[in-house]
Amino acid sequence: MFNSSIKMASPSLRTSTLLILSATLAFLATSSLADNVLYSGDTMYGGQSLVYGKWDYRLTMQTDCNLVLYDNGRAVWSSNTHNQGYSCTLRMQTDGNLVIYDGSNRAIWDTNTERQQDNYVLVLQRDRNVVIYGGAIWGAGSNDVGSAPVIISGNSTQPVVVAGDGITMVTGK
Repeated sequence: MFNSSIKMASPSLRTSTLLILSATLAFLATSSLADNVLYSGDTMYGGQSLVYGKWDYRLTMQTDCNLVLYDNGRAVWSSNTHNQGYSCTLRMQTDGNLVIYDGSNRAIWDTNTERQQDNYVLVLQRDRNVVIYGGAIWGAGSNDVGSAPVIISGNSTQPVVVAGDGITMVTGK
C-alpha cells in the first residue's frame, strides 16, 4: 500500500542534495589520493612517477633503473643508477629506507636511512625537495630557491608538518 501522506522532495532539493553529495565525494577522493606520496610498503615500477602537478615536479622510476627528479621536464637530481639492472622497482620500506631493486631483487641504490619498523612516507614536496618523513631522515636537497618553505614543528608526541602552501599534515608517533 502507498501512504499518500509521504511527500517526495522537490526537484530543486534533490538537485541540491546531489550536488552537495557529489562535491563531498570528490573532495574525499582527491584528498585521500596523493600523487606526490609513496607510503611504507609501497612500490613504484619502471615508468611510474610521483607528481606535484602545479609546478610540474615529477619523481620518476625510469625503465633504465634510474630514479630521476624532473622540474618541467628538466632533470635536477638522479640516483645515477641508469642501466645498472633491469625491471627495477623503487620501494619505500617499513624501516624508513628507500631502495631501488633490480629484477633479481638485488638492491642497487638506497638512501641508507634504515630505522625501526614504523610508518614512513616519501613526499615530493611543494618546494621540489623529496623527503622521507617519520621524522625527516633524508632529503634530496633539491628544493627550489625562492619557493615557499616547508616547516617541521611540534613536540615529540605530535609532530606537525606545515607546507608553504598552507597544507598541514599532522602525524602522531
